[in-house]
Amino acid sequence: MSIAVRNIRKSFGAFHALDDVSIDIPSGELVALLGPSGCGKTTLLRIIAGLEYADQGQILLEGDDASDRHVREREVGFVFQHYALFRHMTVFDNVAFGLRVKPRRFRPNEAEIRKRVTRLLDLVQLGWLADRFPSQLSGGQRQRIALARALAVEPKVLLLDEPFGALDAKVRKELRRWLRQLHDEIHVTSVFVTHDQEEALEVSDRVVLMNKGKVEQIGAPDEVYDHPATPFVASFLGSVNLFHGRVEDGHLHVGDHALVVGSEHDATDSAIGFVRPHEFDLLPANAPGKGLPAKILRVIAIGPMAQVELTRENGELLEVSVLRDTLAALGLREGDAVSVRPRHIRVFQSGEKLAA
Repeated sequence: MSIAVRNIRKSFGAFHALDDVSIDIPSGELVALLGPSGCGKTTLLRIIAGLEYADQGQILLEGDDASDRHVREREVGFVFQHYALFRHMTVFDNVAFGLRVKPRRFRPNEAEIRKRVTRLLDLVQLGWLADRFPSQLSGGQRQRIALARALAVEPKVLLLDEPFGALDAKVRKELRRWLRQLHDEIHVTSVFVTHDQEEALEVSDRVVLMNKGKVEQIGAPDEVYDHPATPFVASFLGSVNLFHGRVEDGHLHVGDHALVVGSEHDATDSAIGFVRPHEFDLLPANAPGKGLPAKILRVIAIGPMAQVELTRENGELLEVSVLRDTLAALGLREGDAVSVRPRHIRVFQSGEKLAA
């Protein structure tokens, strides 16, 4: 089922949670709503579900206006962050609950319910826990059971609100990989809320970046990461180093130094350059060519990469990522003077909003 969000506005008193938000989600797509706390992503998810109503705008499900439909009429499954399982019911009965409370004319018989629940428990790889109670499960197992329960009623749309937010990092990584595999099997249109950038970029087909009730950018994970449309997106996704200066003749002038940005950038007296830590070349201070002088403060070498913290002449800090073997070959260590050269700079005019 396709979802179309049209010009949605929602306020809570003087607080504008959503400000003219429009999104199109094709049938079968897995979409992440990503942004900082308070950006409106959970409010939007609840409006799609019918758990909240918009002050203005429309929710179209498969082209039909569902804005005034009750949540029970929208054919959506909802998975909450804190599982919301019934503690007094077994795993099997939790998954079967939505089927057993359907109106009599729509309710499957008990044999069909047992068949469907057994199939779902096998799908989430927890059939062996059917007779257990929620208190006997791990957090990751509870969340998979909550997902099976949402799928039991065969929803046309699956909505997940920070589904892995209450879990530790290792379990989160395992479950998001599993969620992606599950989605590829069932192809139900899915929307999930997260503030975890890695989670959104790893799992989703497309990412909707939100900030202060507005959509900043929509695109595939590699698109929004490599080609941010606004300073907010550039600064929110991953680590970045900022350089303030002016653009002239294809260069970003930072203090007495000129960094190549390309002729496609118009001249401006005030600009901000964004460079990710892995987009630098780190060289000895006396290396030929132009670069920014800096001094190594600290080297954190874990795994194949080394995170190098530096300070510029003006005291501003930089973060650079290089291969440990490269750093060792250069013979650079803490306290050394170096030259830092950006290979790629994303430039925006000053005055455009940064990450909150």
